[in-house]
Amino acid sequence: MPFMKGRAPIRRTLNYLNAGKLVFKDKIRIFSVAYNIYGQNNNGAKDFVFWYLPQIQYKNPDVQVVTMKNLTPSPFIKCYFEDGRRILVDVDNKSKEDILDHLLNTVGKSKEVLEAEATAAEKKDNPANFGVGCERACICETYGQIPCPGVVPLPKCMRGKYLNQRD
Repeated sequence: MPFMKGRAPIRRTLNYLNAGKLVFKDKIRIFSVAYNIYGQNNNGAKDFVFWYLPQIQYKNPDVQVVTMKNLTPSPFIKCYFEDGRRILVDVDNKSKEDILDHLLNTVGKSKEVLEAEATAAEKKDNPANFGVGCERACICETYGQIPCPGVVPLPKCMRGKYLNQRD
């Protein structure tokens, strides 16, 4: 499998990308990370970019993600909002987990909001849904469908037992 080559190929699996915790608030448009590849004070930012940036990009498709290497003396993260405001986060000498926790608290959606959005996305009012908790308990209640075989027997031409005997 060609996608399983390279450094830490687990980062390119769908399970890993879906496991990301950071979903930005709706007003964030640009997320930028600036760090150096050398120096001890940049290790947390470098690891954050390596491990968490693919998840952030996957979970936030409408947000532009920018990384800037070797352009600044100290690492930082800057978030740009749609109304022109900016948030600057200093990530100097912080671990990747500390950076993620800080971003979850400041620019991430809360768990309650994410759960509410997930239930709203299910769209329970879809007429194609049937079963327990839906408008119809069985597909046979939909106009144009064959009635349940327990109520009205199926025609013999639709039963496998008679089709197999005919051949």
